[in-house]
Amino acid sequence: MEQQKPNLSFWQIWNMCFGFLGIQFGFALQNGNVSRIFQTLGASVDDIPILWVAAPLTGLIVQPIIGYWSDKTWGRLGRRRPFFLYGAILTTLSLFIMPNSPTLWIAAGVLWIMDASINVTMEPFRALVGDNLNEKQRATGYSMQSFFIGIGAIVASALPWMMTNWFGISNTAGEGQIPESVKFAFYFGGAILFFAVMWTIIKTKEYSPEQLAQFDGQLNSTHETNGSLKIINYAKGAMIFAILGGGLLASVFTFELEKELYLLAALLLSFAMVQLIAGFLQNQQRVNGGFYQVIYDVFTMPSTMRQLAVVQFFSWFALFAMWIYTTSAVTSFHYGSSDVTSQAYNDGADWVGVLFAAYNGFAALAAIVIPIMVKRIGLAKAHCVNLLLGAGSLMSFMFIHQPQMLWLPMVGVGFAWASILSLPYAMLSNSLPSHKMGVFMGIFNFFIVIPQLLAASILGLILRHLFDNQPIYALVIGGVSFIFAAVSVLRVKTTAV
Repeated sequence: MEQQKPNLSFWQIWNMCFGFLGIQFGFALQNGNVSRIFQTLGASVDDIPILWVAAPLTGLIVQPIIGYWSDKTWGRLGRRRPFFLYGAILTTLSLFIMPNSPTLWIAAGVLWIMDASINVTMEPFRALVGDNLNEKQRATGYSMQSFFIGIGAIVASALPWMMTNWFGISNTAGEGQIPESVKFAFYFGGAILFFAVMWTIIKTKEYSPEQLAQFDGQLNSTHETNGSLKIINYAKGAMIFAILGGGLLASVFTFELEKELYLLAALLLSFAMVQLIAGFLQNQQRVNGGFYQVIYDVFTMPSTMRQLAVVQFFSWFALFAMWIYTTSAVTSFHYGSSDVTSQAYNDGADWVGVLFAAYNGFAALAAIVIPIMVKRIGLAKAHCVNLLLGAGSLMSFMFIHQPQMLWLPMVGVGFAWASILSLPYAMLSNSLPSHKMGVFMGIFNFFIVIPQLLAASILGLILRHLFDNQPIYALVIGGVSFIFAAVSVLRVKTTAV
């Protein structure tokens, strides 16, 4: 007989989400400083997107795997918490190593490891909200996560600036050397990340798989039987993606197009291969393995998830454009320097850290305001409004010439960021079965990662050929992408709020 999960207290939800404070320290330090580290170690502006490709590619692979495994895990630490622990240890070590990278390629490799580790920690946190909270409290849980994301990122984004202005640690160094202010920021951030995640591990309990099955009335239907699985025409999809990928690869080779397009071709061909393997397993009736189950779930995801995929695609394309190009845009357009050893460049890079802290601060405030917006105009319209605020804010960078005034657009970016981190999950969560909460949350990450990979493939090309390699236009492109996301969210059909 189906039972209802009991309401959790404010402090139980607080403890459950507190680990996100630490995770955001890792993300904020990565987003605000990795481009700076790459440039310091010798990367040119047009090389930065391809160096960043490690981060989204890792998420594309890791999150559904971790989601699938965590759905099926139960041990002394529970279902999701073992992944919190292992991911936190690896992420902390990566944060200590990153600012000491001796070469550009080692830094790129450490970014790969760091992002994989953050994903191991982060993905089960999303599923934990679905596991532990009933439908009425899930929106509160995701909003609490957004709050901690905002608070954590305020401090983490401003850490290099704080190290220089509060503690007198130098923000400049010799050619090819990472400033001491950046190094100490990463050390401090790593320690906070580990402490915050451990707090959640110690203070949070989890329901066992049997208890979750009772809550959802799934004792006899936890897994689909082979006979109930739909027959998917994988061969058709494989052919389409193979033609697209092969054609693009041939064009790049024949016409000597930009090397970034090799990545896009490889992604298309890889997805064709994945579908061919899934088709083979389906024909052989070998459908109980994790690989097939994940691919099957991709093709049979709930309709709400399909509609939200479009919204996520354009939202995260805009965010990735902002993260990888804000430093180079502000330093060149507003501070007039692309020399990574100059005082002007490093002052501009530090100011970007403050701006990133500002938008996360406004996001923390927005996490309080957004539930009120939702009650008045609904989930979809509230998300639309917030995305439009983000669009106008990113495009305004082109028209604000005083760097001290750039905090104003951060208000709109903060509202968009808080909304992206909460409302799509609120729209999605009630359409997911609890025994597949982890894997579907991991698959949902595809629509965060794919636009980031596309951005890494084409943004540099667009800037070189259409905008004279001026990174400020990447932010304008991000604003336009936010507009597409805002229009798309109005087409999403959701349950009543």
